[in-house]
Parts: sequence; C-alpha cells; structure tokens
Amino acid sequence: MTSCSVVPKPPVRRVAIFGGTHGNELSGIFLVKHWQENGAEIQRAGMEVKPFLTNPRAVKKCTRYIDCDLNRVFDPDNLGQTVVEDIPYEVRRAQEINHIFGPKGSDDAYDLIFDLHNTTANMGGTLILENSRDDFTIQMCHYIKNALAPEPVPVLLIEHPHLKYATTRSVAKHPVGVEVGPQPQGVVRADILDKMRKIVKHGLDFVHLFNEGKEFPPCTIEVYKIMEKVDYPRNKNDEVIAIIHPNLQDQDWQPLNNGDPLFLTLDGEVITYKGDCTAYPTFINEAAYYEKKQAFVKTVKMELTAEHIRSSVVAPNTS
Repeated sequence: MTSCSVVPKPPVRRVAIFGGTHGNELSGIFLVKHWQENGAEIQRAGMEVKPFLTNPRAVKKCTRYIDCDLNRVFDPDNLGQTVVEDIPYEVRRAQEINHIFGPKGSDDAYDLIFDLHNTTANMGGTLILENSRDDFTIQMCHYIKNALAPEPVPVLLIEHPHLKYATTRSVAKHPVGVEVGPQPQGVVRADILDKMRKIVKHGLDFVHLFNEGKEFPPCTIEVYKIMEKVDYPRNKNDEVIAIIHPNLQDQDWQPLNNGDPLFLTLDGEVITYKGDCTAYPTFINEAAYYEKKQAFVKTVKMELTAEHIRSSVVAPNTS
C-alpha cells in the first residue's frame, strides 16, 4: 500500500464520554462521576475530553428514564419540538444535549462520543457502531479489539433501513456505544466496570495516536449486523406466554440454527428457531426490553473494511 492511498481525516479534538443515558446502568455513571472529580486518566494531549452525565434525574432515581427513553429521542421531530410545560423530560434533555454537543449533523458537533451502557444480557464488552462506512470508528474498533485480545470484543452494527434508534451519541460525528454486561439494573460490578474502563482507555489512546499523526493501514473487522428484533410469544391479551429457553439463555453471539430452542412455555412446550440461515442472537433476555417487546436481537456476521487513514492535521506535541 503506497502512501498516496492514505485517506486524510480531520483530527478528533473534542470527545465526550456519556454516562447515565439510562439511570440504572451504573458502570458508566460511576466512571463519569469519578472522572468529573478526577479526570487525569481520560485526558490526552491535543484533545478535550468531557465526561457528562446525560440523564441526571433518572440517575438520581436509579431508573431507566423519567418519561421516555432518552436513547431513542434524538430524531428531528423531538429535537425540533417546541418546549412547553408538559414536554417529556427526556425530550427537553435531548434538546439540551444537542445544544451542548451538537447540533446533530453539523460541523459544530462534537467529533466523538462514547456512550456507556450496561446490559443484563451476557454480551461481554461490546462496541456499537451506527455507520458501516465510518473508517475512523472501524479503525478504532480494530485497535480496541487488538488491545484487549484474546478477550473478545464483539462489534454490533445497528445500521438498518427500518430500525431507527436515534441514540444520544448520534449527536457526534463519530458515535460509539459501549455496552458491557451481564450486570443487573441498579447494581455495579467491579469486573464489568473495569472492562468498560479499559475499552474507553484504549479508545482514547487510539484518538491520541491518530491526532499525533500515526497512520492506520487498511483493516477488516468482523461485526454482527442487526437484522430484526424478536418478541416473546404472546397471547391474545398481549401477555408473554413463554420464556427464554435455558439452551439460549446467556448464549449471546453464539450461532443459532434452524430447529434450535428459543422459548419454553410453562406447560413445557419448546418453541424452536425457524430460519434458513445461521443467526447470532444478542441482548438475550435483556430486562429493559420487555417493555419494548423484544426477547433478543437477531444478527448476522459480516465484515467491514476501513481505508488506510491518518490525521489531516497533526496535533502539536505538548507532552
């Protein structure tokens, strides 16, 4: 690969780390509060790193949200909604976050946002991407995966023509979700927090190296692309009538083939997977998704390739 094939990318100067988008996911909340008091470990030369508590009211009550899911309202309708007295708290908060870190889709928006989440599912330390064509975030994922090897770091791609998330982090030019579990809601576990902390550290190290002029040659990563959300079996009253089968429980990222058990009724009936290709389920039995009518997310494996990149402007060496 010759040097002329290198793709120059704008430097990443402004980075935010969001915690508390969901107020009962405690690893990110603990880390952000700690970094607000003592942020030495997240600072890097040539860039501003801002730890930020996104949903303080929900954090105070240790609940996912107050009125609606903050991680689903960063769409034009909600961000442009007129502020009136009875506007949902999270919609108002989304507009405030968009004002501070955006506006979304503009040149003034923050370069990068890490949005820290916990899941009750057995997903390990997962990175979530929103754009399959973002060379910078693909390269970052590649760097983090190599830094943490041999520990797996699955990458979930939520780019989909119909499933729209409108995430909090989507305000940034480069949004990256960090989803670490299993951890119960309203609980903090040292091992889960440490895994999240390491992912953020290596992500910031990557940004620092990039800003200093390090070139990152072409790379390819394996990702799990979301295909559909699968609901629990329900009766005519819309009540759940079957639970996750023991063979599926905790098997996030493992292959699911035609005929494999999915659900189990209380009468002992096994409901199996009917599909013509291997799928890879994740967010299996996520506690927060019962209200969203989602038992798990079905994904397929694919590869993403990033161009050879370097910063178009090298940061001054202030170390």
